Amino acid sequence: MNEHVTPPTESVTQLPFFPNREATGHKGTYGHALLIGGSRGMSGAISLAAQGALRSGIGLATVAVPDRCLETVAQFCPVYMVVALPDDQGKMSEGAWEVIQAWLSRADVLALGPGMGQSDALRRLVSLVWREATLPVVLDADGLNNLSVDPTWSRLPSPAPRVLTPHPGEMQGLSGVASSDRDGQKNAAIDLARKAQATIVLKGHRTWVTDGRRHYENTTGNPAMASGGSGDVLTGVITALIGQGLDAFSAAVLGVYVHGVPGDISHKELGGESVLATDLIAALPQAFKQYRAQLGSAG
Repeated sequence: MNEHVTPPTESVTQLPFFPNREATGHKGTYGHALLIGGSRGMSGAISLAAQGALRSGIGLATVAVPDRCLETVAQFCPVYMVVALPDDQGKMSEGAWEVIQAWLSRADVLALGPGMGQSDALRRLVSLVWREATLPVVLDADGLNNLSVDPTWSRLPSPAPRVLTPHPGEMQGLSGVASSDRDGQKNAAIDLARKAQATIVLKGHRTWVTDGRRHYENTTGNPAMASGGSGDVLTGVITALIGQGLDAFSAAVLGVYVHGVPGDISHKELGGESVLATDLIAALPQAFKQYRAQLGSAG
């Protein structure tokens, strides 16, 4: 019996170009991100994603959360806007899609999943977003867990770019390949990216990005980032870069690089045990400065 062999992909090593801001730019110039997530007891995740997006240059960020989480999420940060979604016991309910639809035309990019939890209603919501949202979508955390319940998800048509950001456990749910099998998960990511016409960010040591044709292996970051909320920040970074005009693969590549640099900075300053996701957000300005300096030296 012939075993399936995944065709090779082109290795990308150069970081994509991300232009400086023009003197005439305003908040509308740099994109509007709609970030959907949160649930009772998990309000911080979507706030971290939104703050990561804001620190990565998005012009406007709107956070859509279950109604009973609104005040909690709003108090984390005064910069983003917060929208209440219908909820059932602290999670988004069936009526959330109707509210979300009204916001889709106002946004340039959507992030879905951090802290949202899992339920039948959420599985239907994620499927609707995947199939019907006509803007780029970044799926993370429970966005992926809800999607993975449908074994046909990778064959569902999507009208715009999709980026999935699984850690190894979430990738096991999406692909069936064990979280301990890194090489197997890389091959599965290539196959799924091709089938779904999506970009997959396989998180972990040397985070690996593929769109099914190309791949990029990240060199920044360290084990100090292995704490809750780090992945939510990455979701925000990638979302912001797409909202400012980068294509999905380029945004994912630059996003994982820029996200890892604050981990390296924080590790040096705080040590391996004491780095929080909020430290990564605080160090993002230094990360973008380092990226700009690297671009300058390369030129």
